[in-house]
Amino acid sequence: MPSAESTQASACEPEPVRPTQEDEVAARGSELIGGPLGRHALLGTSWWTPVRVVALVAIGVFALGLVQKAPCYNGAWFFGASSQYTHACYSDIPHLYQGRGFADGLVPYFDRLPGDMQYLEYPVLTGVFMEVAAWLTPGSGSIQDQEQWYWMVNAGMLMVCTAVIAVCVTRTHARRPWDGLLVALAPAFALTATINWDLLAVALTAAAMLMWSRGRSLAFGVLLGLATAAKLYPFLLLGPLLVLCWRAGRWREYGTALGGAVVAWLVVNAPVMLFAFEGWSKFYTFSQERGVDFGSFWLILAQNSTDPLSTDTVNTLATLLMLLCCAGVAALALTAPRRPRFAQLAFLIVAAFILTNKVYSPQYVLWLVPLAALARPKWRDFLIWQACEVAYFLGIWMYLAYTTSGDAHKGLPTDGYHWAIGVHLLGTLYLCVVVVRDILMPEHDVVRRSGDDDPSGGVLDGAEDVFVLGAAAARSERDAVHFDGPRVEWGARRASDGSL
Repeated sequence: MPSAESTQASACEPEPVRPTQEDEVAARGSELIGGPLGRHALLGTSWWTPVRVVALVAIGVFALGLVQKAPCYNGAWFFGASSQYTHACYSDIPHLYQGRGFADGLVPYFDRLPGDMQYLEYPVLTGVFMEVAAWLTPGSGSIQDQEQWYWMVNAGMLMVCTAVIAVCVTRTHARRPWDGLLVALAPAFALTATINWDLLAVALTAAAMLMWSRGRSLAFGVLLGLATAAKLYPFLLLGPLLVLCWRAGRWREYGTALGGAVVAWLVVNAPVMLFAFEGWSKFYTFSQERGVDFGSFWLILAQNSTDPLSTDTVNTLATLLMLLCCAGVAALALTAPRRPRFAQLAFLIVAAFILTNKVYSPQYVLWLVPLAALARPKWRDFLIWQACEVAYFLGIWMYLAYTTSGDAHKGLPTDGYHWAIGVHLLGTLYLCVVVVRDILMPEHDVVRRSGDDDPSGGVLDGAEDVFVLGAAAARSERDAVHFDGPRVEWGARRASDGSL
């Protein structure tokens, strides 16, 4: 974070940003708990610090998500094909306890599974997470009892991940701790948290972002490598970071981060690669061979076509679209009037992957929630996007209820489900558009309006540009800050001790 000398304020340490003073939605929402936070509120003088408040709220909302799964826990997972969909409480976790051999004590990746899947189709670190939960699950009782226990054990472990995410997001932007409430109160987060094991990768990615914001490049790389060993998407963050470090000339820090990520990923994956390559590679072959599936615009095209595209063709086209998006993000980063914030580009690149991918499972929204809170901490836009994701969450389960209810056809027909997909796509695109607008017109970026440069950028925060394209250099002084309020002095290079 820039020091006091980089703003028009006095030499004292800048005060924390109060969202209720700059965000109308936050101010109105605060009326439920007594009104906006005052200037003389005694923050930090009691046990109730922002970090603790946000973490407890996140755990509480996570617990409400567990309650939402109660109809399935009490029977819908086990009796009736469509009841788990009509109650919108489906989860992969109990079904895969027996379906992936954990009930029988099979070792993931090494032991072949009965049926078509053959091996566990998850990355190694997620497989370890699943196996640890199986060790903690009592082996006595009926298979239903064991599956209930397995879900509860996983829910407890995922709750820890939720607390980690909340704390990391709250601490990443040091002057904006209350932005963590965007994550803690996100309805789609609570609804999808225990569908699958994505929160492990999300927690590691959030921790990596925190480490980068503190200038700890190696710790960032190690955590991001571990996150990639749990889910594929976190490695995408290395792309935007490369372009930002290129623009700022921070090659050494980027090399350290990249090396840490590669080594951490290899430490987790290499043993399984060497001794059980076929099982290890199942995740990658399954991802490649998997056909067009739920939630993607590719599904709309396939279900409205008399001659759907082959899986290989879709893979090729989706890859090309993603590469075009990567090129667009890179061009944006190098030509913007001011170097974009790391969180902004991280959100855009993960959102691009979600929008172009051939499948969108409802829990994938978890990937974006922490990044969205850092990239665009504005309650109105965040809640618009969340409303679209909740609509999709309900849409996919009602569609599955329709397809599994036989002649009764209870639920949402195919055309209705296509509208739900469209709502999800438009909601995500909307948030991408406002983030791009913030990058091109920094006066709209609420983080920079508060006087900060790039609080999640670590060594990039306040650093001068050494490489830009087009007219970016000429525009940066003229266009970067045309608003009333604290002024950010761009290009104040950090000293080796981290000060300005």
